[in-house]
Amino acid sequence: MRMLSAVAVMVLLTVPAYAQTPNINLMPEFQSKTPEEKEAEATRDKAYKDSLKKIPDAKTSSDPWGTVRSNDAPKAAAPAKPKTKTGSSAQRSQ
Repeated sequence: MRMLSAVAVMVLLTVPAYAQTPNINLMPEFQSKTPEEKEAEATRDKAYKDSLKKIPDAKTSSDPWGTVRSNDAPKAAAPAKPKTKTGSSAQRSQ
């Protein structure tokens, strides 16, 4: 009885995992193209390449914040002065 329940548990654990594996054919059927299909593909490729040549080059900047920013470089901040200890805090640290 224990053996039967152990087998049932193993089957119940492996069935959902087996169902999740995709059914992929690693060796698909290779079909050669007919001369008409090759010619149609060549005309599509030529039309695609011609359409790419018609796209104009972008001459302006596409920076949406370009009008907000200034063209000047940010000025360097003045170096901070070191803080000096005064009063009672200076006496405690000595």
